[in-house]
Amino acid sequence: MAYIELNSSKLQHNFRFLDDLFRREGIEWAVVTKLLCGHPAYLKEVLDLGVEEVCDSRLSNLKMIKKIRPEVQTVYIKPPAKRLVESIVRFADVSFNSETETIRMLSEEAGRQGKVHKVTIMIELGDLREGIMGENLLAFYEQVFELPHIEVVAIGTNLNCLHGVMPSEDKLIQLCLYKQLIESRFDRKIPYITGGTSVVLPLLRQHRVPKGINHFRIGEALFFGNDLFTGGPVPEMEQEVFKLYSEIIEITEKPVVPTGMLAENPSGNTFEIEPDDYGRTSYRAILDIGLLDIPTQFLKPVDPQLEIVNASSDMLILDLGEDHGRYEVGHLVEFDLVYMGALGLLNSKYIDKKTV
Repeated sequence: MAYIELNSSKLQHNFRFLDDLFRREGIEWAVVTKLLCGHPAYLKEVLDLGVEEVCDSRLSNLKMIKKIRPEVQTVYIKPPAKRLVESIVRFADVSFNSETETIRMLSEEAGRQGKVHKVTIMIELGDLREGIMGENLLAFYEQVFELPHIEVVAIGTNLNCLHGVMPSEDKLIQLCLYKQLIESRFDRKIPYITGGTSVVLPLLRQHRVPKGINHFRIGEALFFGNDLFTGGPVPEMEQEVFKLYSEIIEITEKPVVPTGMLAENPSGNTFEIEPDDYGRTSYRAILDIGLLDIPTQFLKPVDPQLEIVNASSDMLILDLGEDHGRYEVGHLVEFDLVYMGALGLLNSKYIDKKTV
């Protein structure tokens, strides 16, 4: 059975690097755990790092976090569905919001539960995912500030998550100006601007983040050590916190070109034949993992001689290259992962989860 492995020492290294960076800059930060898909052992690895605040977009994951570590502050990082309001107030100390009616329901539910529910108001800065438009800002806050069981603790934004709009100094300054406008208009203090995510880290390291941005939410950078501006690694961080291992279940020398009439396969793809491939053969390995677990574009074999040929729902085909004798049936093939690939694997009940 294929399995994904978390390297706890590399995770600790990345956490310490980020924690030191944010402490030097006087910034508070939370770990985004949605990648872990609520896996208890992996959540415990993160919580044992000394994390004080955890963000997630799935309510069941926040429920698991509260079960493991009740005192940690939990943040629901997407606008709540109305049908989830009761559970949001119960398991999320903070929620991200962009609808006044939903916040009104959160206030009523918080009253029933004897709580004050904290909210972060998300503002649209160009990526066109969640967030209220700037021209509606004052009218929105006027309604929210009247609610009795709601505490506005932050304004925030998301960039690069939907259309790939990158953060900039100008956009972050705009967010800071919105906070100043709201505080001046309503004579209310908003403690945090949560304007930082993994994609903003390169700007922070270049000292290009305005001082008003005092809160970050970090997921991908912690687990993959990537610079999301350049697409390359952050030299001081570990890039291999997660690894995938899949077992070879067949090795056979086969023709490169399929035989018979070709039609669309179950994935909706049609195979195109290269004329130079007629008569060629190669040693091909079949692995015990497939498209149900991870799309092939998210897989990177550690061995550069291995080439991904194709995949079906439950099997992956590799060309073993010239030095095929190194591999045998039963050998494990090692893969590096990117964020979306790891997310699918961690959400799959067919993939074992291990820690080293």
